[in-house]
Amino acid sequence: MSKKVLVISSSPRKGGNSDLLCDQFIKGAAEAGHEAEKIYFKDKKIGYCTGCGACFNGKKCSQKDDMAEVLEKMIAADAIVMATPVYFYTMCGQMKTLIDRTCARYAEISNKDFYFIMTAAVSSKPALERTLEGFRGFTSCLTGAKEKGIIYGVGAWKVGDIKTSPAMKQAYEMGKKA
Repeated sequence: MSKKVLVISSSPRKGGNSDLLCDQFIKGAAEAGHEAEKIYFKDKKIGYCTGCGACFNGKKCSQKDDMAEVLEKMIAADAIVMATPVYFYTMCGQMKTLIDRTCARYAEISNKDFYFIMTAAVSSKPALERTLEGFRGFTSCLTGAKEKGIIYGVGAWKVGDIKTSPAMKQAYEMGKKA
């Protein structure tokens, strides 16, 4: 059965290590017959949540930016891949901004499979646990969210370092099984 797979690449640099893993995941998903789309955060205009409370009062988010489009795609997807470079042992600010901005419609992001891609210069997978807990904190607020896979792209300091990592094959294989 074909699925809609939404890959969210929050890397601030196109072609960065986490972005390369996104492409591998998409390649595997496409080969398995899934419809895969990548949203490149850097190409979107998404502001920080202002805490105005409009969405708590049954209104739409007060901001008029690209987040409404991203939310529609998240709601329509069967599987969501969230990819981030890890800076100072946590997700990048771009990913956190996206998570915060789901507030207006997070209850509609239900019954999704989730995959997490994390890349870091550090070679220790346990060092990425804070980042993983951040993702899990988000998905614990969603009804029916299922964690289906984690890709640890460790030991990737410079752009392209990930190309020789086992994480490349892992991302491709996980995409095939999405």
